[in-house]
Amino acid sequence: MSYTYQGTIYSIKSPISSISVNKHNIAVTDQNGSKLIKFTNVTDSKRFLAWVYKI
Repeated sequence: MSYTYQGTIYSIKSPISSISVNKHNIAVTDQNGSKLIKFTNVTDSKRFLAWVYKI
């Protein structure tokens, strides 16, 4: 599945191996490798996590 944030598309494939969260930054490791997503505020990062948990 893909997630669009500020015009950038992030593709996440399940199963997700790990998720690391540090305020505005989230690192996700899935089948395709590791991705670092930087958010501008905590609300956006929480929305992304809610979306990831639905996968």
